Amino acid sequence: MNKNREELLQKDPKELMIKLCTPAIIGMVVIGLYSFMDGVFAGQLIGKNAMAAVAVAYPITFLNSAIATLIGIGSSSILSRAIGKNDQETINKIMGNLLCLVLIFSTIITVLGIVFAREILMITGAEGEILELAVRYLRVIFIGSIFVNFAQSANMVMRGEGIMKKAMTFMMIGAILNIILDPIFILAFGEYGIEGAAIATIIAQITQAIITMFYFVKKSKNVRFHKVKIEKTLLPEIFSVGLSAMMMQVMSMIQQTLMYRMASKYGGSNQLILIGAALRIQALSFIPLWGMSQGLQPVVGTNYGAKLFTRVKKCTNTFIIGSTVLACLFWIPIEIFPNQVLSLLITDSSVVNEGISNFRIMYSAFPLMGIFIMAVTFFQSIGNAKNAGIIVSLRQLLLFVPAVIILPAFIGINGVWFVNPLIDVMVFIVIFVLIKKEYKKMEELTLINKAL
Repeated sequence: MNKNREELLQKDPKELMIKLCTPAIIGMVVIGLYSFMDGVFAGQLIGKNAMAAVAVAYPITFLNSAIATLIGIGSSSILSRAIGKNDQETINKIMGNLLCLVLIFSTIITVLGIVFAREILMITGAEGEILELAVRYLRVIFIGSIFVNFAQSANMVMRGEGIMKKAMTFMMIGAILNIILDPIFILAFGEYGIEGAAIATIIAQITQAIITMFYFVKKSKNVRFHKVKIEKTLLPEIFSVGLSAMMMQVMSMIQQTLMYRMASKYGGSNQLILIGAALRIQALSFIPLWGMSQGLQPVVGTNYGAKLFTRVKKCTNTFIIGSTVLACLFWIPIEIFPNQVLSLLITDSSVVNEGISNFRIMYSAFPLMGIFIMAVTFFQSIGNAKNAGIIVSLRQLLLFVPAVIILPAFIGINGVWFVNPLIDVMVFIVIFVLIKKEYKKMEELTLINKAL
């Protein structure tokens, strides 16, 4: 831990970004491949309705991601600052508390998800064969809730400690296994191929959970299981910091559900399929940025805990620039080759051609997504849950919901595609103001510390 702490507090920000973000990005891409590959194999081996079924089910799986993120981000934020303060007592409480929370919340999600899968999916506007396939897929996925939530939240704790390579390795094992098993199970299950895709995913998640548990029980030198119990002293901060991260997942579910509903209402089944493919691609493109934010979290948290506020600002700015460049690496080829990108998920060329221009419009402001996720992570890492919550709420609920309802009412299906870039520009302005104010506070704290 001392070596990791020393690097977080002293290493050049650019070098630190490359060292921490490379494995974090790979790891998060690997997580994204779980559901993305389900969609690819379902679309190629079963048909476009199966791809659409996995697509409309995908935002509902954010219920699991929300729980994992609430517990994982909240715990890792506490851990990073505890490392900065050399607070071993707090460090020793992290994993036992995490396991208890995962068991409680995951059990609730599993029961509700299996019982109400159909009712939840009907909100998306899915119907007919797409709805039936989505229900079958989602019910199986919810069986694995405990395993995926433990694996993901514990992995976030590993990243909070700065152990990025090991965290990446554990995720890669699960994802590679899923990619191998997906086509095998889809073909082997025949008419139940959609269940086969879900079972392949669960097996991969169970494998990752077992490996992660073994690490914290036997191998970890610093963050280990001590007493497996709810630590009441940690709960307020876990929930306050983790809530904004959880909100981002829950609101993504609401956001995508509304987009599917509006696409179905104003454009029919082809537009539903196109929006499904576009959102899957957008989600996969966003995941490397989220991975980069996982590299920022221990840097900001540890330096903030050590009261190195000038370094916090410098590192944050470095990561914001890096994330914008990374976003452009996805944005440019998607804008140039939209046909080829959409064809990864949709085999019907006539459907693909129908969505090319709108797909480009939807992606037009994607470079701003790097700034968005870095700003949210920055505020989470310093314990400022309020500002993180403001940014997330504006982008994914307060501005989005009125826009996605009003725009299509005036300009039809095109309005559904225009919503994201419009909202992203508006939220960028808010982020600029909030970060500027926080930097000013840090400058004042730096002067106070020098005077003492």
